[in-house]
Amino acid sequence: MNETLQATTMAVIARLPEWVRHDLTSKDQSTRARAEETIAAMITNALTEAGRN
Repeated sequence: MNETLQATTMAVIARLPEWVRHDLTSKDQSTRARAEETIAAMITNALTEAGRN
């Protein structure tokens, strides 16, 4: 994996809000899906920003 890609992804994971971490463990599928979508959006945004620099 590209070092920049990995570093960017790990930085996003490190700053995940507590509610996202909590919702990932939910038994409710829609709650987990919301958390997963939030993570995907955060990673996409971070990678987009990294590409601009």
